[in-house]
Amino acid sequence: MAMTDTTKRKPQKSRMGLYAGLVAAAVLGAIAIDTTVVTIGSEQDARVQAFNPDRFGEAQFPRIRDLVLEKAPDAVTLSTAIKADKKGAVAEYGTPAGAFAVLPVKATGTVGEGKSGIYQLTVDGLEGVKVRVQTGPAINGTELRDIPGDIVFGDFKNQIEYQDAGAGLNRAMAADTLDGLDRDALPGKTITVTGVFTLISAKNWLITPVALEVQ
Repeated sequence: MAMTDTTKRKPQKSRMGLYAGLVAAAVLGAIAIDTTVVTIGSEQDARVQAFNPDRFGEAQFPRIRDLVLEKAPDAVTLSTAIKADKKGAVAEYGTPAGAFAVLPVKATGTVGEGKSGIYQLTVDGLEGVKVRVQTGPAINGTELRDIPGDIVFGDFKNQIEYQDAGAGLNRAMAADTLDGLDRDALPGKTITVTGVFTLISAKNWLITPVALEVQ
């Protein structure tokens, strides 16, 4: 019985299908080898996600708070050190941050007038220094980012992320330290604040708190 054209072409089609299947399997195998499985919540997952300043702030603030609480001298001691030897005081207590250093401090005093959440603080024994404290709701500055000295621009994609890191830390601090604070009732009260400030002037300190206690 003679073979028809259809019968003759079947083996060729079968071989072509086999080759196509082998090529597809090889491609899929190469993709699988080159693919990394990322578990949600893992370190790899954190790297591939877009930078989240609030997540950064929540992760970093506790250790920054503890660092400031450990290092902060009392306000009178710090002021005396700055007046005697500014560079020496910065070397002993502070962290260089661009043109100005950031310093930790602990102060107990009487709250005075306030505007936009910033209150004057009169500290016993502290002469010739105007002290103010940020209480929010808006917290400005990058002191919390800069005080540890190990959060640097090179850790971030660009200047925007670097600035956002400071803002994220400020929000984390406000949620931890200032939540529920009755700002309107502060004038006349005695408070103890531990925080940081940029040493732009030895006579004018604007403290960003990491801890604040109303007595």
